[in-house]
Amino acid sequence: MNILKKRNTLSLLFLLVNIFFNYSQERPNVVVVLADDIGVGDISQYRRLHTDKIVVTTPTIDKLAQQGIMFTDAHSPAALCAPSRYAIMTGNHCYRSDYPRGVWGAYEKSPIKSDQLTLGKLMQNAGYETAFFGKWHLGGDFHKKNDTTSIYRGPRHKPELDVDITKIVNGGPQSNGFDYSFTYPSGIQDVPYAVYENGRIMQLNKKSKITFITQGKMDKINVKLDKMEGLGDSYWDPHDMGPLLAHKAINYIKNHKTNKPFFMYYSTQAVHLPHTPPKKLNGKKIANTTPTKHLDMVKELDVQMEMLVKILKEKGIYNNTLVIITSDNGGLARKETLSAGHNSNDIYRGGKNQPYEGGHRVPFIAHWPDRIQPGQISKTPVLGLDIMATLAALTHQNIGENQAMDSSNLLPIFLDKDTIKPHPFLITQSGTGKEIMITEDGWKLIVKIDKEDSFMENQKLIALFNLNENPSEIEEQNFINDPTYQNKVNYLLNTYTKIRRSKESTGIK
Repeated sequence: MNILKKRNTLSLLFLLVNIFFNYSQERPNVVVVLADDIGVGDISQYRRLHTDKIVVTTPTIDKLAQQGIMFTDAHSPAALCAPSRYAIMTGNHCYRSDYPRGVWGAYEKSPIKSDQLTLGKLMQNAGYETAFFGKWHLGGDFHKKNDTTSIYRGPRHKPELDVDITKIVNGGPQSNGFDYSFTYPSGIQDVPYAVYENGRIMQLNKKSKITFITQGKMDKINVKLDKMEGLGDSYWDPHDMGPLLAHKAINYIKNHKTNKPFFMYYSTQAVHLPHTPPKKLNGKKIANTTPTKHLDMVKELDVQMEMLVKILKEKGIYNNTLVIITSDNGGLARKETLSAGHNSNDIYRGGKNQPYEGGHRVPFIAHWPDRIQPGQISKTPVLGLDIMATLAALTHQNIGENQAMDSSNLLPIFLDKDTIKPHPFLITQSGTGKEIMITEDGWKLIVKIDKEDSFMENQKLIALFNLNENPSEIEEQNFINDPTYQNKVNYLLNTYTKIRRSKESTGIK
């Protein structure tokens, strides 16, 4: 009798293990790719919607778009990277942050509160292994040099030397739901000029030392620092950072052996300044293969995606992996790139940091062979911060009250099961110019504000555009001072004001 009981218990246990194993395998892996400063015109599949003149192609990303769904009215939450990264990571509009216009340094306090839901925490709650790769740019805590009892905070108008850069104490990926992290705290653009694995500095060479990275040292490797001089690894070379990042991500997928699915947030350094393309990546020449270094890095981005696709196929998990690709803001309006006949923002006015469409209209592609029908093009207006509610729906989770307040579920659109309107109106913002934008049914209002906490004071009406007829925001068709459209201006301004003052959620779960 005892033997029979034991056998029955073992059989039941075996059955439960198999059910769990199969459930784990059926759940898709998820890879979210956040490009840096990529505009819709940088992706040739988008560019072809308006022109046959393609200077640089992105064949891997194009194929993912062709075999999945691409959104043509997708937007970053802000026209500048740090605020967008907060919004995408938390599912909240930038204005809900304590720092609505961004955290611009690795040594600044993170805007993400300890009780806030993040993409990492969401996927951990669903039983996923979570990993963050690349540019963080959401601040964090480092100790003061030679003082483990104090957190460093310092001026940003001069090189910061009184900081211990050996460890991210708090506020990095490890604090926000990621089991593993390989991090560039400020990308390749700013201090610390170093790489971190699971929050601790990773030597770039056996002979690496912490040193003062000067422009003089960077001149020797043909690098123009984008920001200030500061502390870093003595072997820092931004030419190497893209390949290093890609290979680390590839190895993570290659070595993933548990029954748990994985969630990878891949925050690439491409194509932010300094434009430092590698000579080769994945056996392909990169540097000096396009008209500009900027476009070399667009090519590098596509090759990074090629490497990710290849390892997913080799592991046999390509068909059951949801890949989402978007950008933190619109593309760069570089003179040399424009002279070569390439507009990173396609037909759209402006670029990064600006309130016009070129500043915040971005690629947004979803690819999942097992579930997403190929060849879909959606004109539905969406935001990068919608990733949160979409993944919550994917993993059958309810988002708690006062969490991810502006994120809307796009899964029904992905799966072509329902025609929904995720956002009755879009709220976005520019960068340092302090403009706010609201768009409804193609009508876009741009308002310049003085302060975030008193945005109704000293405001200046900048523009009213009908994007349905004027997607390029031609100034001659700016109706802001036209009495015929005063009711439209008042309606959009009142709608924005009501939402900001009420602090209501704008997302549809």
